[in-house]
Amino acid sequence: MGTWAVDAFGNDFAQDWAEDLHETSNMDAIENTLDTALAGSDTGAELEAPLAAEALVAIEVLARLQGRGGARTEDSASVDEWVDARKAKAEAKGPRKPRSDLTAKAQLALARIVSDSSELRQLWEESDHYAAWRAAVDELAARLD
Repeated sequence: MGTWAVDAFGNDFAQDWAEDLHETSNMDAIENTLDTALAGSDTGAELEAPLAAEALVAIEVLARLQGRGGARTEDSASVDEWVDARKAKAEAKGPRKPRSDLTAKAQLALARIVSDSSELRQLWEESDHYAAWRAAVDELAARLD
């Protein structure tokens, strides 16, 4: 996996997922990604690293839609563009409640991403940057509504 940062956006899987997000104007990509990350959690199956990386970006999108986004960087630009467009459309339609079901799924996915059954966690543990990655994931979790 091409990785250059500990945040949700700093890897190839996240960037590919963010580009695919632009093909949709609804929450389906986010929900499908979270569902995929949660699949097999009841059996203890390992969560593969690419799926965990994509789930982190999906969770970041949720946080940004809730007004609790992290830093806007060159790596987050594609997601920021999608979120900004979605927020503008939502404002034109009037106030709407965030989908609490997606937030609940995101919280479960975060727990799975940092669990022993997460390949992504295992890969980060083998690096010198595990503490920084874990801090970035914990910070994202804190921003999630």
